[in-house]
Amino acid sequence: MSILVVTGTDTGVGKTVVTAAVAVLARRRGAAVSVVKPAQTGVAAGEPGDLDEVIRLSGVTTTFEFARFPDPLSPAAAARVSGLPPLSLRSAADRVRELAESHRLVIVEGAGGLLVRFDEDGATLADLAHDLGAPVLVVARAGLGTLNHTALTLEAMAGRGLDLAGVVIGSWPAEPGLAERCNVADLETLAARPLAGALPEGAGALTRARFADVARAGLASSLGGVFDPSGFRSAFKLSL
Repeated sequence: MSILVVTGTDTGVGKTVVTAAVAVLARRRGAAVSVVKPAQTGVAAGEPGDLDEVIRLSGVTTTFEFARFPDPLSPAAAARVSGLPPLSLRSAADRVRELAESHRLVIVEGAGGLLVRFDEDGATLADLAHDLGAPVLVVARAGLGTLNHTALTLEAMAGRGLDLAGVVIGSWPAEPGLAERCNVADLETLAARPLAGALPEGAGALTRARFADVARAGLASSLGGVFDPSGFRSAFKLSL
């Protein structure tokens, strides 16, 4: 059994698409996969959320959303504004561990970044990952601002004793500019390892069959794919 926590350097960086990519590759290998979204925010009851996208893209249907809040805020703030009880990360950890007993892989997708608060006591996704003893996959942007956000995320992880599963660029542009091309080498320097993947922009709009192929090409072997960091750098002339 294995647990993988997926976080982002910010909101809207492609966590859900990367989560679906990891899930579809594990499903292709015949693994029993479960995907957990501890807290979904910004989605009203009955509306499709991130897990619906994961199901559509990956075909993995064993998914669990532990809490939902309608306002597009941090889980702690959204719970407070709505008057609903916040998510208990201790309870969430217990449920994830139970799932891990019967599934080869449990993927836990966070809300926002690593240190976004889930309750008024300041519990974060970092605390959940630490409690689970799970490695963390960091999804980053390709363009300007990503280096500072990624460095801060990795520094916060190191300070909490969290293991890094890798850094994935959540949306790689079809025509990368100078900033994107320069950032790849710097992201690898920050992570002290090659990129764990780069998914092309628009991947989330693909059909399931096409998405599976893109996921395989865009994620490294540690995540079930065939992504070659050196080949990627060569293809986009990322030696600046």
